[in-house]
Amino acid sequence: MLSEIQSIGNKDTRSGFGDGILEAARENPNIVALTADLAGSLKLNGFIKEFPDRFIQCGIAEANMMGVAAGLTIGGKIPFTTTFANFSTGRVYDQIRQSIAYSGKNVKICASHAGITLGEDGATHQILEDIGLMKMLPGMTVVVPADYNQTKAATKAIAAFEGPVYLRFGRPSWPIFTKEEDFILGKAQLLNKGKDVSIFACGHLVWIAVEAAKILEAKGISAEIINIHTIKPIDKDAIVASIQKTGCAVTAEEHNIIGGLGDSIAQIAANEHPIPIEFIGTKDTFGESGKPLELLVKYGLDANSIVAAAEKVMLRKK
Repeated sequence: MLSEIQSIGNKDTRSGFGDGILEAARENPNIVALTADLAGSLKLNGFIKEFPDRFIQCGIAEANMMGVAAGLTIGGKIPFTTTFANFSTGRVYDQIRQSIAYSGKNVKICASHAGITLGEDGATHQILEDIGLMKMLPGMTVVVPADYNQTKAATKAIAAFEGPVYLRFGRPSWPIFTKEEDFILGKAQLLNKGKDVSIFACGHLVWIAVEAAKILEAKGISAEIINIHTIKPIDKDAIVASIQKTGCAVTAEEHNIIGGLGDSIAQIAANEHPIPIEFIGTKDTFGESGKPLELLVKYGLDANSIVAAAEKVMLRKK
């Protein structure tokens, strides 16, 4: 029930990563953390204090960090690389492709400050293409958790998973509304059952989708809310089951609509059960400097935009 989805407080998802890697490291001595001069921003201070000999400061040399991480796996280590999402993907794509993905190295690429909610740092840091870049790499697992609890759970889950992973999270303080124990890698999370429209969301947009569903409910529209925290491998069965029931969908992501979650949903729908879909995301554009919530409104990633998309797509149903 929508009324049962409530925030218990706000906390940034990057803190979920910091707490998650610390807990995972206590259980597995092979976990190593690397950073490109951003230990504080990636909330690694607790890890560094407890495991100083398992921390590598690579400096502002992200490409070298990826190479070091790939090498560490050969000795049985489980390296977690940490920097901003822009520098975790766009700046080092060649190194990830050649040194990590191609040979299936067990590297966990952990990326903070993703999307436009990075805010005032502006377009050069607000990467909106990273999900597409990473999901196109063969064998790469892509995870975009929704809140602090889910990011913590995802961090621990990928530590136990064998293979390269891209974990994407953010900077702003955000509502906490999931439970750690509900996270299952590769398994979509059904937050609310509905019959009129399916809303598939990831990352920060999951909470906004919940807010939109509450507005729709007041209008007599029943929205099914599904959190696609694992974008690759995607939970095809959950997606197909939902769209077969509702007959239409809205996708919502803090990412370009080209190459992101929406493309993955559309491909599944085209192959399994064609339906009308509306896409919430940035429209083939870079971001800009501004306050996170104001940017979400400007670029059409707010609850009212999801509501409008849901009403529009329902009119397109046969």
